[in-house]
Amino acid sequence: MPTADRSRPRLVESVDGTRYRDLNGNGRMDPFEDPRRSPEERTEDLLGRLSLAEQVGLMFHTVIETGPDGTLLDGPGAISKSGTEEVVLGKHMTHFNVHGLESAGAAARWHNRLQELAERTPHGIPVTISTDPRHGGAQNAGTSWVTSFFSLWPEPLGLGALADPALVREWAMTARREYTAVGIRAALHPVADLATEPRWARQRECFGQNPQLVARLVTAALAGLRGKQDELSVQSTVKHFPGAGPQKDGEDAHFPYGRDQIYPGGRFEDHLLPFRVAIEEGADAIMPYYGRPLGLEIDGEAIEEVGFGFNRQVLTGLLREQLGFDGVIVSDWELVNDNHVGEQVLPARAWGVEELTPSQRMQRILEAGADQFGGEECTELLLDLVREGQVSEQRVTASARRLLLVKFRLGLFDDPYVDESAADALVGTEEACRRGHAAQASSVVVLHDDGAVLPLLSDGAGPRIYAEGLPDGVVASLGEQVATPAEADVALLRIGAPFQPRDDLFLEAWFHQGDLEFPPGFAHRLARIRAACPLILDVDLDRAAVLTGIVEHCDALTGSFGVSGAAWIDAITGVIPARGRLPIELPRSMAAVRVAPEDVPGGTADPLYPCGHGVQLGSAGR
Repeated sequence: MPTADRSRPRLVESVDGTRYRDLNGNGRMDPFEDPRRSPEERTEDLLGRLSLAEQVGLMFHTVIETGPDGTLLDGPGAISKSGTEEVVLGKHMTHFNVHGLESAGAAARWHNRLQELAERTPHGIPVTISTDPRHGGAQNAGTSWVTSFFSLWPEPLGLGALADPALVREWAMTARREYTAVGIRAALHPVADLATEPRWARQRECFGQNPQLVARLVTAALAGLRGKQDELSVQSTVKHFPGAGPQKDGEDAHFPYGRDQIYPGGRFEDHLLPFRVAIEEGADAIMPYYGRPLGLEIDGEAIEEVGFGFNRQVLTGLLREQLGFDGVIVSDWELVNDNHVGEQVLPARAWGVEELTPSQRMQRILEAGADQFGGEECTELLLDLVREGQVSEQRVTASARRLLLVKFRLGLFDDPYVDESAADALVGTEEACRRGHAAQASSVVVLHDDGAVLPLLSDGAGPRIYAEGLPDGVVASLGEQVATPAEADVALLRIGAPFQPRDDLFLEAWFHQGDLEFPPGFAHRLARIRAACPLILDVDLDRAAVLTGIVEHCDALTGSFGVSGAAWIDAITGVIPARGRLPIELPRSMAAVRVAPEDVPGGTADPLYPCGHGVQLGSAGR
């Protein structure tokens, strides 16, 4: 039999007319290459052919970076630890979380080159590219990427403000179409966590605090990512099991001081509900969080106080056995090794098992029930554990089976390539951007309107505007920008929710943490502005904020969730009426936050604005 040309993808036509890819280059259609067979049959055939190193490679999922103009990166990147050829050919890895992307066309070119590289491996296993969310306006190198060429939509918290499953499904369908156009076939979302702790830094990624609403919206997101039967689908990864919201004192479990997850209100089942529903709806993968549960009991059994990624009672006992989940469990990033980036270090999130060696941590993760190590590429550690008899080959095969099955179901073995020439036209289309813009404007929540200031009407000539936090071009579209409040007919201010900056550990600067109150002088500055002209203030609520003491100095106050300046203007002028309602409560004081139970939805006493609050405006136009 002739040997297939491994330098380029090859499609062969068999004697009965079936077209297939000769991935192992032996000149015949083996069962795993046969598109007529079921994903299960193909998986079993391929498993029997793989070396231990190939199976182990499937179990690692780490960051990958691109070279300029769609080239492969030869060496380590800003965060990625190894060059592309080393991880694909040397370590047999086939799952990668891509970071910065230059353009849709460059992303498509890079993806195809990566798939060509994968064809040089013994069995040509295609690569699965994953991504953190990319369709919002917030950047956090540890959790999400600000959109550039993808269409811009509200953050999930803004979608929660609209509480519309049909819109969430459309958002996810748009993400699926744009992802698949550039070769991304796995989403490291949706987030099924409840935003019950007002200080927690990751609230913007959640749909809100209400368990039933979050469950409905997660279901809609899964449907959108899956698509119809004849459409390319994107693997979903629901996170962070069993619910990452109730962090002690609101600190995030990325960091050693935020390792503890607590349930003082006894509401564990509330946090579990969206995951129960996601499993019933066919979630492809689930990611447990870093946190370690303190004082948690499930069905009367005390749960070991170790991170969820190391916790057999939670991953095997609860997730696998009780909830019946047989999909992929991928650990959150870097549970095994410390992460060194430049001069900064972030300790491995081995909460509760810090004393273990990296090899021992890896063994604990496997014993807990996980299939894949997020953020790691230390394949040699697992190979050594198998050779030493600490981990059985059967255990490796069990996880490799789940991981291969997803690849076959996605159709990657039959055709992983994308049309490079079409990518730019398919991503960020005019219609997708228009729909995203409309969703942003609609999601704005009017918290306070003193004397019916909104919608902001124009007298025809356009008002004189004093602005902060708005692009000049956006202000010019509404009226004349002036330099001081004294010259203005109205002041328009957009600010972020308050936080306490931190930057001692890698990634820490990206997380908005700490108290929710504005600096004491801020209210006085607002009062001076309002003394000169009416004031409309918007607060970008990437998490809750204490607005007591601020609202009295505003003629109108809005809350938004990753909304562009242009969309906010459309909302406050009524071109696209703001109709959002708060998906989380806004507490009255930090004193109320500090005594509230972290796990209870709506747990602060006498909130300034309760969940569901929102002043509804009519349409006015400009």
